[in-house]
Amino acid sequence: MVADVLRIQTVLWSLLVLGFAPLFAASLCAAEPLIRVVVWDEQQPAQKQAYDNFLGNAIADHLSKQPGLRVISANINQPEKGLPASLLDSTDVLVWWGHVRHNEITPEMARDIVARVKSGQLAFIGLHSAHWSAPFVEAMNERTRDDAKRRYPDPPNGPPVKFEFIAPEGRFVPTADSIRTPAYYAMKRGGQLTVRVDLPNCVFPSYRPDGKPSTVKVLKPGHPIARGLPESFTIPQTEMYADPFHVPDPDEILFEERWEAGESFRSGSLWKLGKGHVFYFRPGHETYPVFKQELPLQIVANAVNWLGANLAKSE
Repeated sequence: MVADVLRIQTVLWSLLVLGFAPLFAASLCAAEPLIRVVVWDEQQPAQKQAYDNFLGNAIADHLSKQPGLRVISANINQPEKGLPASLLDSTDVLVWWGHVRHNEITPEMARDIVARVKSGQLAFIGLHSAHWSAPFVEAMNERTRDDAKRRYPDPPNGPPVKFEFIAPEGRFVPTADSIRTPAYYAMKRGGQLTVRVDLPNCVFPSYRPDGKPSTVKVLKPGHPIARGLPESFTIPQTEMYADPFHVPDPDEILFEERWEAGESFRSGSLWKLGKGHVFYFRPGHETYPVFKQELPLQIVANAVNWLGANLAKSE
């Protein structure tokens, strides 16, 4: 079954790359409305410790069994890093797994994805170590830029506000007592307001890859992404991330995760970005079978369905 699904997905992906996306999409729409999903994966060799056929394919296989979804599994080793414009043009929800090859996705590719999110053409779901992926970082940067302009609007009289957006110097883990980013520093000289904005580092002060279990608490049981979940549940093996997460304040926090050693993390965060949405779901690590478990997979499926439906409403 898995092999058949993946063979079909490979054929569909090839058709999209060759430019048949409009014809293929039209034939699908004639049958029934579908949410078009791409699950993108770096396919690290370490994933073989927990997934026979890679983590992204496991998620894609699960989603393929859900009604109303058209699912394609893409990966970084394919042409154009698995993200040709023809594929993105025919995608509603992009699910992203990345870890050790973030630098292979160019800033231009990340900006293109985020522009699609902001225009309402695409929704983005980042999983676990995708917190440092190029599209997620660019999405958080863009949300910060929007937040800064809302926080410091141009005065009715006088010169417009000047913004200086400062990016972190590479990817690094901050100390626990570090200033949390994004951070704002406003100064006024001679009637000119200038605001320095330190863009988010999109990481956290500590992590622990020892596979200790976590408990996930559902904070907003009425949200569609939490549909069908118990009040709390355990993930038997997962990597630990500890707050504070250096990102803009989410519009909604759906899940909180805790460990016996006392750490906690906002494990399901949702941001509005222009006309679109970004959802980040924390549990994972490629060597633990988190995405073979019913409830994490259900959260991803719920998110795909809700984000895809909202995308359709906004068109």
